[in-house]
Amino acid sequence: MDFWESLAARTPRKLDYEILRERFSWGLPRFYNMGVDACDRHAWDRGRLAIVYDREDGRVEKWTYRDLKGASDRFANALSGLGVRRGDRVAVLLSQTPALAVAHIAAYKIGAVVVPLFALFGEDALRFRLADSEAKVLVTDAEHREVAGTLAGEIEGLEHVVLADGSGTGSMEALIRGASPNLRPAETRPEDPAIIIYTSGTTGDPKGALHGHGILLGHLPGVSLPHDLAPRAGDLFWTPADWAWIGGLFDVLFPALHWGLPVVAHRMTRFDPERAFAVMERWGVSCAFFPPTALRVMRTIRNPRERWDLELEALACGGEPLDEETTGWAEESLGIRINEFYGQTECNLVLSNCGAIMPQKPGSMGRPVPGHRVAIVDGEGNELPAGEVGEVAVRRPDPVMMLGYWKADEATEGKFVGDWLMTGDLASVDEDGYFFFVGRDDDVISSSGYRIGPAEVEGALVKHEAVLMAAVVGKPDETRGEIVKAFVILREGREGSEDLARELQQFVKTRLGAHEYPREVEFVPEFPMTPSGKVRRNVLREHESGKA
Repeated sequence: MDFWESLAARTPRKLDYEILRERFSWGLPRFYNMGVDACDRHAWDRGRLAIVYDREDGRVEKWTYRDLKGASDRFANALSGLGVRRGDRVAVLLSQTPALAVAHIAAYKIGAVVVPLFALFGEDALRFRLADSEAKVLVTDAEHREVAGTLAGEIEGLEHVVLADGSGTGSMEALIRGASPNLRPAETRPEDPAIIIYTSGTTGDPKGALHGHGILLGHLPGVSLPHDLAPRAGDLFWTPADWAWIGGLFDVLFPALHWGLPVVAHRMTRFDPERAFAVMERWGVSCAFFPPTALRVMRTIRNPRERWDLELEALACGGEPLDEETTGWAEESLGIRINEFYGQTECNLVLSNCGAIMPQKPGSMGRPVPGHRVAIVDGEGNELPAGEVGEVAVRRPDPVMMLGYWKADEATEGKFVGDWLMTGDLASVDEDGYFFFVGRDDDVISSSGYRIGPAEVEGALVKHEAVLMAAVVGKPDETRGEIVKAFVILREGREGSEDLARELQQFVKTRLGAHEYPREVEFVPEFPMTPSGKVRRNVLREHESGKA
């Protein structure tokens, strides 16, 4: 039992934030293998449930930790038989399935480096990541058989494609069946390479953030806080977020496995709020993580607890700022206060709210998670006083911080100012240590000398009864430099019109001020999104720049 786990277990829901920060220390072991930690230490308990696979076809598979250990040990030996050596890259192109967990754990156990790939990526996106990472093996499914075969013929060094849902020669099932069950895992350290997670690529080509095995231990405090001090006896985790994203892997899947708790695997090719509630009811999900976009869609469901018998105790949210209307809906309709947290692919889950141990402030990103040094700094790395807007920065060393960008030393160097990792996110911190998001450094709108954060304008827009979602960008303007342009998705049954656009402009103007209201409003059916569910404002900006 780790420090965080034991401390929370002794005095659940009665801890003080400042006491936790004072008492907490990392105490990372000299040797640590993430794959071994995720299943082997719980495998002695034959019946302990690890993954509940709620398949799209209605069938259910239940995997114990003993099952995971047996399959991952054999597949680790099979990967070695395919020529995978310590440090080689194994790409995993799968959605939420037990096979994904087996592939990850097996690769970690032999010291290989996993490259998670989003199941909805197109051919070009896959080609870039496979070639850039120099993957030797691709583990995928029948859905991607054709594109995988094409890419294997094109990409030098990609030697094997393994189908996780096949049974023929070369399939995962056949390889596991034919491999030895006896495995001596690689002796790895927390700082040894384990996974390359590619950034969303909102500007330029995606970059691969290389993390060590210690990323899992580094996430435990940050996962516990937004889930109101999990782990608790009987907890069961679920997220609709894809397990190729850092949020799916390290905000849910691997922390739950570390704690010996079960996780629900259920693929959603397109998010359905009714199905999400049904999944949580069916399995008694107590701890859930939802991206903001999913929660905004879920709030269209009125009185969900009257329709579904939910055991939900904690609801975490991260990825983008959450609007007050959605947090209000959760409190009123679910009886739960959403705990927002903050992080990014390069350094995840370093700020968090936790209603169990600290007062919550509407709109806050949270306070620094114990173990992480986070501050607001200027461009030279100087810490700024409370109330001033600057860049969110995290001080190294830190176990959730990337080792560097894959094959990009110059980009890695450019990410730091001294020992501060610069996130590119602008925010301020108040006297109590709560952080408040302003916008991405490249999202901030400069209009007539004013610096305007899009999050505040978006938050005002979604308070209007007609608006479901809003995305705000700066549009080039000869007079003002930029003007605020709003893209709006309306609620069902509402139609866009010039009158409604003017109404929304006045709505924002009276709430925020004449300098911040959107001078243009465009009604759209959907937004361009990253695989992690963030609005691709850069695409919207490029669209407007092209029209300027």
